[in-house]
Amino acid sequence: MTGFSRIQPPVYPFDARMDIPVRTLTLGNGTAVFIIEAGTEEIMRIEFVFRAGMIKEDLPLLATSANMMLTEGSQSYTAEELNGILDYYGIFLNMSAERDNAGLTVYFLNSHLEKVLELLVEILFRPLFPAKELGILMNKRLNWFRINREKVQNIAGDRFFESVFGSHHPYGRQVQEADFGVIIPSLLKDFHSKLYRPEKMTMIVSGKIPVSAADSFEKYFGGLRSMEVYTEESKARITGGPGKKFHIEKKGAIQTAIRIGSATITKRHPDYPGMKFLNVLLGGYFGSRLMKNIREDKGFTYGIHSSVSSYDLSGYFLVSTEVGRENAARAVDEIYRELQLLRSVPAGSNELEIVRNYMAGEMVRMFDGPFAIAESFKAVWEFGLDFNYFTGIMKTIRTITPDEVMELAKKYCNSEDFYQITAG
Repeated sequence: MTGFSRIQPPVYPFDARMDIPVRTLTLGNGTAVFIIEAGTEEIMRIEFVFRAGMIKEDLPLLATSANMMLTEGSQSYTAEELNGILDYYGIFLNMSAERDNAGLTVYFLNSHLEKVLELLVEILFRPLFPAKELGILMNKRLNWFRINREKVQNIAGDRFFESVFGSHHPYGRQVQEADFGVIIPSLLKDFHSKLYRPEKMTMIVSGKIPVSAADSFEKYFGGLRSMEVYTEESKARITGGPGKKFHIEKKGAIQTAIRIGSATITKRHPDYPGMKFLNVLLGGYFGSRLMKNIREDKGFTYGIHSSVSSYDLSGYFLVSTEVGRENAARAVDEIYRELQLLRSVPAGSNELEIVRNYMAGEMVRMFDGPFAIAESFKAVWEFGLDFNYFTGIMKTIRTITPDEVMELAKKYCNSEDFYQITAG
């Protein structure tokens, strides 16, 4: 063919705009409201956040069940009525209960703001937790649990978190079949009354926001107060499980799931931006070292990834993949070989430049539009940080050296610290 150039176009450095203005309100009852005004469409997003994640539960399934039941009937509406109103106004709800936090996110036309807030008062603070609906939900969840117990990736992942954080810590405690029969309405009501408190709620509002929004927030939420005072318990202690290597036999499995990693630092630690860079280099994108070695060169898997993640009390580093059972031992050896290379051989400048460009592009995506900005804000707010965190990440992307990457690997990627879980 003629007329086509084979010369790669030049790559220019670029910055993500991270000085996004966030307006802060405090309602009459102490509720914190963060407002990110951006975008041109007549759409809003509000995320309601409570410190009501799994870290707060005394029994497995409490946090997730309480959250999932919020839309199953309130003092003024049945579940069917709530769902009918949501459909009529085109309101989209996304419920979530994670390790540290829980709540819901709502998307809607800003012209429906008042109706949305009226409904969310019912959903968040006046749920009934009816026994019939709870029974249906728990039966569904038990069926999902049984199906997931047949998947080696879930078996290995659960055992990894149990090993790293300890079987008695909420980060590592595993759900058993018997737990599904324990959850009753009174337990959910007690959990909800203690932790879904309006004074402790945070609202993250984004989109094209009406001028009257602040008055509406005060009208519907500013006067709400809890019926009782709840004292926070002390934080659970993280203690890793005994032993470092486990294989879980799963008869009939074609593949073996591999999980290798350890507990590590949180976003609050100054080394965390460098660890994010190291992780992308190792296994955080399609052109990473692990992908090139174990997928492209060896053909052991369709995909292998590494991740550095942070909860409130601890972070973790994890390499995960699924391979044919005949290649499991060799794949494990290659993972450790790549980790050893990270600790002992400085990365080349061309490889680092590719990672720099990839990560800079991802940073731009994280600030592309009001809803992405809101997600990025929450990702730092819940650790007591602000957008300066992302400025630090971008500085690290531009300036980190091969020796600094190698020193981080020596510090945080020691094979003797890793838990190795295989299932299959």
